[in-house]
Amino acid sequence: MEESNFGPNKTGRLIRATGIFGSFYAFIPDPLPPRWDWPTSLWPLLAEAKASLARLDGVGKHLPDPQIVLRPLQNREAQKSSSLEGTYTEPEQQLLFQIDPQQPQTNTDPANAYREVFNYALALRSRLQNWADLPLSLRLIKDFHRTLAQEVPRFEGEPGEFRRTQNQIGRPPRYVPPPPEALPECLDLLEKYLHSPKRLDSLVEAFIVHYQFEAIHPFRDGNGRVGRLLLAVTIMEWCGLSNQWLYMSAYFDRNRDEYIDRLLRVSTHAEWEEWISFCLKGVIEQAADTEKRCDKLLEVQRMFKDRIRGVGGSFRLTEIVDDLLLVVPILHIPYLAHKFNVTYPTAKADVDRLLKANILKELPGARRKAFYAPEVVSIIYGDID
Repeated sequence: MEESNFGPNKTGRLIRATGIFGSFYAFIPDPLPPRWDWPTSLWPLLAEAKASLARLDGVGKHLPDPQIVLRPLQNREAQKSSSLEGTYTEPEQQLLFQIDPQQPQTNTDPANAYREVFNYALALRSRLQNWADLPLSLRLIKDFHRTLAQEVPRFEGEPGEFRRTQNQIGRPPRYVPPPPEALPECLDLLEKYLHSPKRLDSLVEAFIVHYQFEAIHPFRDGNGRVGRLLLAVTIMEWCGLSNQWLYMSAYFDRNRDEYIDRLLRVSTHAEWEEWISFCLKGVIEQAADTEKRCDKLLEVQRMFKDRIRGVGGSFRLTEIVDDLLLVVPILHIPYLAHKFNVTYPTAKADVDRLLKANILKELPGARRKAFYAPEVVSIIYGDID
């Protein structure tokens, strides 16, 4: 990281440090709040973003069962956030992992990727289910990392622990975060800011905190994903949403280079306005995208019920659609039998009727015979017109 890359308005200080790659500059971000005056030019964009967010929250509040939409959104966010870090999984195989998880045995085991994506979605749900009473804090951030890292061999020995060694982004380094001896003060100040009164709009503050976390980069690995987990939580809680309706990773993934550049340019040239503008545009895009996915999931739910009636389906088939396929659109017969406490032949008969209704298709290449709902998978993971 070159000192010449940083302008006179940089949002922190450069210090000389030494590591295994020799002597280098590391960046220590200034404490929040930023020394930045809100520009009036951003008011229209903020107003549009807030209106989009409010409209999305209204849609979510009126869903008969929020899990029909929330669980698929979390799975999509997990995959998109992981792909930003170079972890790619096929949607159908990722869903199969959810009902038939395999523990990775080595650092090169392909199951690592599926486990990491699975863990990310688990962390999102855990905030709502297990850690709802835990305040935004360093402890929560550590819990996010610990959950992300569980049963992933390459995280062994440091899940949920702040780094004790220097790390960097890129080789040669494009960015070098604070050295480990500077982390306690940086993190303490960040935690205090999480609890402090904010001087800007809550949505804007969420993106300011996201920058600060990424600039500190407190873990050896997993910082991007933990930072985006924290972003989803702060948007929901600071903006008073009824649930985790908005996730930003798909937008960041579509605009990966700009996302990385905008974060860096805050550090090097204090380009807060450009960073916040980029993020607010993303809120508008993602809110509209999520609304469309909600509508399409509800539409396909109605279509499935019509098809079930066409094959003389039982009440249990409707339960399978509502309680399983719209939430995790994949199954195998033993899983279905266990889930609904029926015999294997009964579960197989249900699958046969769902195949006949063109709701399920057999998943090719599965380790054991599995079936999936391609229309639901397409809505969750595909592009929406």
